[in-house]
Amino acid sequence: MKLKLKKFNDLPKRKDGRAAAVSAPVPSRWRCGPEPSRRRSDTGRGHAAPFLPPGRPTRPGSAHTGRFALGSSRSRVLARAPGRPATAGGTALPVVRARGWVKAAKMAQRRRLAEDAGGPRGPTPGSQRAALYVHWPYCEKRCSYCNFNKYIPRGVDEAAMRRCLVTEAQTLLQLSGVRRVESVFFGGGTPSLASPHTVAAVLEAVAQATHLPADSEVTLEANPTSAPSSRLAAFRAAGVNRLSIGLQSLDDTELQLLGRTHSASEALQMLAEARCHFPGRVSVDLMLGLPAQHVGPWLGQLRKLLRLCDDHVSLYQLSLERGTALFTQVQQGALPAPDPELAAEMYQEGRAVLREAGFRQYEVSNFARNGALSTHNWTYWQCGQYLGVGPGAHGRFIPQGAGGHTREARIQTLEPDSWMKEVTLFGHGTRRRVPLGELALLEEVLAMGLRTDVGITHQHWQQFEPQLTLWDLFVADKEVQELLEQGLLLLDHRGLRCSWEGLAVLDSMLPTLLSRLQEAWQQRTPSPVPGG
Repeated sequence: MKLKLKKFNDLPKRKDGRAAAVSAPVPSRWRCGPEPSRRRSDTGRGHAAPFLPPGRPTRPGSAHTGRFALGSSRSRVLARAPGRPATAGGTALPVVRARGWVKAAKMAQRRRLAEDAGGPRGPTPGSQRAALYVHWPYCEKRCSYCNFNKYIPRGVDEAAMRRCLVTEAQTLLQLSGVRRVESVFFGGGTPSLASPHTVAAVLEAVAQATHLPADSEVTLEANPTSAPSSRLAAFRAAGVNRLSIGLQSLDDTELQLLGRTHSASEALQMLAEARCHFPGRVSVDLMLGLPAQHVGPWLGQLRKLLRLCDDHVSLYQLSLERGTALFTQVQQGALPAPDPELAAEMYQEGRAVLREAGFRQYEVSNFARNGALSTHNWTYWQCGQYLGVGPGAHGRFIPQGAGGHTREARIQTLEPDSWMKEVTLFGHGTRRRVPLGELALLEEVLAMGLRTDVGITHQHWQQFEPQLTLWDLFVADKEVQELLEQGLLLLDHRGLRCSWEGLAVLDSMLPTLLSRLQEAWQQRTPSPVPGG
């Protein structure tokens, strides 16, 4: 079982065109490429059996469209379900009034004052901590590669949407018993189309229902054409302290191919303005593996971006999804199919360029320097609890009451109007709940943890499985030993993790590792039948 780094099959991909992990076929529920939201929604998506974590095509928590398969989230085997635009037409950009900005700023200031007055707090148990994902489902236009749960309405009743987001956040916080929210992520869709007042209202509701530290990471996804400098200032006043820009490319021809509404110059202008408003806390997405794309020009884009960007970069490989305009164009021969070998080369060369520029590859598709890791996404990769609020959002938490101790994977109703009706009637729009068994949870811990450069420490593993250690699982397995000898995997006093070379072929190794976990689990579980 010799794994060769040149044989890439499946590079980091995301369902929305962003990317994830790579190489060699692996069961779709565990593929590190496209999906959770989520898990395949990074944000979370769903996989085949219980809910899987997000793999980044999407981040866990986020919302995706497509078949809803249970089993692995965002945040990376994505669960999708059918979604369709409510009406045709373009989204009207909400008018942001100065009065609204002032109100948003005052709400954020009240949260900071309450934090200061509260004094120091003791540590909160893991079962009472969570991240919060908030899904804004509307866009001005559907990009040619995107099959996320998003809608292009003629108009948006933002006041109604705001009320429902606030109500569902309050309800899920109460159901989960969460006492501390570590981070908040506004994804979509295009959440920068929402008014800053909506963002501030959600944050205010969270702060009133639980503890939201004043320095919690609050991220907003933004597109260059929907967030001019004045609007960025309003979002900052509302409580946002980190921006994630869907830049995708610095080539105007590629941007037109992707159906993006901005040009390369507009993207760079917004990047410069964002760095003024959120210094050190701006992330950019860059896509690879597009039809007719070549390694040299793409590396030129990356190097140009590194001269202008902040301290966080995400590389995503295009994933052609059935039902998208780009998929149809390739299928009909109007565009050449993306070359997986070229995509693999772009990924390998790109991560090397980023490393030379001082970036740490802390996850398959994510790179940071100066400590600018995304703490929200880190919760997904560490299998922490997260609540998903909004149409199609995914979550994973332990419901309180009735003596429950089992974590559940949850997905909210996809279509915005239906979701709002359910929230109005019941306080939340949860469409499906799936209890995660012990083995399913351990599979997520393994698959998600190995996406990071830290991997899975012995202490972290023991939080989920105190009896069956990583040594017990893998030290004597022949196939795992081959991976260790090839230097793709490391198992030592720190725990289990991929080497830098191994991160690029994680998809190739996961089937072996998951199979070994399942085998060991069956051996340790007593037979329900007397006598075996």
